[in-house]
Amino acid sequence: MNTYKAPVRDMSFALFDVIQAEALYAKLGIAAAQRDVLDAALDEAAKFNENVLAPLNAVGDREGCSFDKATGAVKTPSGFKAAYTQFVEGGWSGITAPEAQGGMGLPDSFGVLVKEMIDAANLSWGNYPLLSHGATEALKHHGEPWQQEAFLKAIVEGRWTGTMCLTEPHCGTDLGLLKTRAEPQADGKYAITGTKIFITGGEHDFTDNIVHLVLARLPDAPAGTKGISLFIVPKLKVARDGTVGERNAVRCGSIEHKMGIHGSVTCVMNFDGAEAYLIGQPNKGLAAMFTMMNTARLAVGIQGLGLIDRAFQNALRYSRERLQMRALSGAKEPSKPADPIIVHADIRRMLLTSKALAEGGRLLSYHAATLVDIMERSTDEAERKQADDLLSFLTPIVKGCLTEWSVECTYNSLQCFGGHGYVAEWGMEQLARDARITTIYEGTTQIQALDLLGRKVMQQQGAGLKQFLGMVQQFCEANIGNAAVAEFIGPLATLAKEYADTTMAVGRKAAGNPEEVGAASVDYLFYSGYVALAYWWARSVATAEAGDYPAEFKTAKRETARFYFARILPRTRLHKAGIEAGPDSLLALDAALFDS
Repeated sequence: MNTYKAPVRDMSFALFDVIQAEALYAKLGIAAAQRDVLDAALDEAAKFNENVLAPLNAVGDREGCSFDKATGAVKTPSGFKAAYTQFVEGGWSGITAPEAQGGMGLPDSFGVLVKEMIDAANLSWGNYPLLSHGATEALKHHGEPWQQEAFLKAIVEGRWTGTMCLTEPHCGTDLGLLKTRAEPQADGKYAITGTKIFITGGEHDFTDNIVHLVLARLPDAPAGTKGISLFIVPKLKVARDGTVGERNAVRCGSIEHKMGIHGSVTCVMNFDGAEAYLIGQPNKGLAAMFTMMNTARLAVGIQGLGLIDRAFQNALRYSRERLQMRALSGAKEPSKPADPIIVHADIRRMLLTSKALAEGGRLLSYHAATLVDIMERSTDEAERKQADDLLSFLTPIVKGCLTEWSVECTYNSLQCFGGHGYVAEWGMEQLARDARITTIYEGTTQIQALDLLGRKVMQQQGAGLKQFLGMVQQFCEANIGNAAVAEFIGPLATLAKEYADTTMAVGRKAAGNPEEVGAASVDYLFYSGYVALAYWWARSVATAEAGDYPAEFKTAKRETARFYFARILPRTRLHKAGIEAGPDSLLALDAALFDS
């Protein structure tokens, strides 16, 4: 009863018309990335996601994954393995990987569009290729040539999958506390011993081999994060020439029983002297880990976007069909016993909130993905550095805001259904449950907020923020006198100046009291996200009005932008007050008095 239709037209509009990615692809020399080719590929991706993955979403939630304690084997829900086989046969597993490694070599930003479809269609299933993509990025950037030949190609081709094994029972975000050991062996390999938890896709039945990328410590490693190394630990042993051998000493100890994403297996993984290969230099695993983590953080932001859109689509359909009461201003459909609930103001508030956050968030995240393309493919070092600075700034905003908005919007969409939203057969309560984890894994919202304000703004002297504000200023100046966006330019320019002034004020306070950063960070994250979407909504309207689009499309963009500026952007007032409130009210109460 819960369906999904890929929003191909808006995806194409966002990437090619507003962001103008086709010109970027030509500049970067991506010969195959022409709009007509990519639009055709989007249509094919839509068919796979709508017809194969989306119907399995409820199946995965209902069945979940099963664990055989005797063998450590995991069985995924009905249809999941067959869908993966079809995914691989369609070439989707390697669409953004380099051609030299068996991929299609298409832009990362195009891959994000396909990923949004996957996450909206079936978030649980989508976690399996997500982790493989993270492993691909780490091996691509940090693996030795023989490791890329032996492991990377098989992952790109979809014959094997990958995982990220970071978290331990006593150690979550603070990886400096990890205890997993790596003992050097006489043959140049290593023996890994330890336990990792919350490992997505750590065991499954999609492929015979699974390549685990594991953080561990060498015997002489320095304490803290400076003593972390990264290792390849395959489920089946793999020789340097790629020959697959016997079962390695790594095993799934149990699987987690979770609030949502039941079709995505989350494992406890036990390593008992497992054969491993070092990636990169000893004690330098943090850099490779952040390659995986930053890729995953953007990817999880896209998960939030996909959930917002799917929930919105179903709530919109229901709101058009469900008859309930009359509009307060008089009957809108007098031939029927009641009006559809979409006539009611508060139903519209909930629907428009989802529409505004989805379409604005689409632009925000797609733009961030084009920066990955620049970093990967530009031959201009200064251009790559600029892209890196801006992407570093945007990544916690994409991850933190889109996932938190997915919680808000799946809740709003469930509310549109009333009591039916609470009933499993409509599929809305699943979306609400699935959304919750996106705010937690790959770094909680609080971690994203500290990363944004503490590291990306304060430590890096606001390099990315300055670029973003420069984009806003350039847009506002270029559109002075443009009647199509005049109503948005003034508020946007004023808010951009306030953004800069507020950031400077936090910096001055933090110089005297470091607690200021922690106290302001979450409010600063949301403030940043709402300003960013105001910019993209203004650009969206400008693009729509200047182009040859149907009148109804232009009207929908303009009215949604007006709703955003009138109803959502004022949330910045609340967050600005929170930023300015300081840490005193948070820290004054002694910890012993919380239950008094």
